[in-house]
Amino acid sequence: MIKILVIEDEPESRDIFLDSLQAEGFEAIAAENGLVGIQQAQEHLPDLVLCDILMPGLDGYGVLTTLRQNPLTATIPFIFLSAKSTKTEIRHGMNLGADDYLTKPSTVEELLEAIATRLEKQATMRQCYVAQSQPVPSTDADTSADTQSLLPTCPQLKEVFDFIEANYYQSITLCDVAQAVGYSAAYLTDLVRRQTGKPVNHWIVERRMAAVRTLLLETNQSTNQIAEAVGYQNEGHFFRQFRQYHGTTPKAWRKAQQIK
Repeated sequence: MIKILVIEDEPESRDIFLDSLQAEGFEAIAAENGLVGIQQAQEHLPDLVLCDILMPGLDGYGVLTTLRQNPLTATIPFIFLSAKSTKTEIRHGMNLGADDYLTKPSTVEELLEAIATRLEKQATMRQCYVAQSQPVPSTDADTSADTQSLLPTCPQLKEVFDFIEANYYQSITLCDVAQAVGYSAAYLTDLVRRQTGKPVNHWIVERRMAAVRTLLLETNQSTNQIAEAVGYQNEGHFFRQFRQYHGTTPKAWRKAQQIK
């Protein structure tokens, strides 16, 4: 059962939302203010959060900021409900990481449509990552012990690292990853750095370097062929990054490993 948290200080509006969600088969959880909402989110880890903006104490912006800073709640889909409707206010909410913004008063149909759209997008993204997670021809990197624990296993960033794993051998960038998981590049950079201590581009390069080591050890491909196989379009860029990570050239590294 899909679990939805409703953070709304007006009892009448809160009850309407709860009754509507329960009638549609959702498990609905209520919170009468921002602080209680944060506690409920951390305890129940809902599939989606509906949150008013104007509330006493901690407002909706503060709730969203707090949830996005906690690894356990950072990627929960978040929809604002508010009478505020200026372009600046909407943009502010979206920049904080909101997934959608409904202006009150809104109908039950509009609310359910927004929820369905967000949940459908999440499901589609997961299916896409599953379809993309297939063996990469010629690298055999998935069988190497060098890559078994390379990418972080952080559940909140699973979609990010699934996308990197499925596409590292292509010429992907931070912007490609951000677009794939539905975040801005700046927000994703901050999120990944907070949870792993390193930026997105670092993990792309780490994954490529692991594949490079496997290919150097297990194949007779030239360094140019290997560079192309793991997503480098510029040979000079490949050599610079390899030297930065290993302190030597690919040829010298391969030779040193063969001597051992």
